[in-house]
Amino acid sequence: MSSKIYVGNLPYSIDDSNLRENFSAYGGVVSAKVMMDRDSGRSKGFGFVEMSSGEEAQAAIAGLNGMSVGGRAIVVNISKPKEPSTGYGGGYRDNRSY
Repeated sequence: MSSKIYVGNLPYSIDDSNLRENFSAYGGVVSAKVMMDRDSGRSKGFGFVEMSSGEEAQAAIAGLNGMSVGGRAIVVNISKPKEPSTGYGGGYRDNRSY
């Protein structure tokens, strides 16, 4: 069982220490990181938390998913691995000849 958790719909006022504090009630927090926009330095509204064990991660998900934080219902679930990039833009390309 994975111990990495995705946390979405975070208020922009939340920082790493607030995130760690919220999850520490459910067990040991190995890391807590709010993702920030590189250009503006502002929160992107989501982050990741790694708990000490899969059981603690499940307890945090059960306890915090849908909970109101700063007036927003946060989304908490197991983090899925990032899909590998193909290197292509992925946009629609019309190859019909006229």
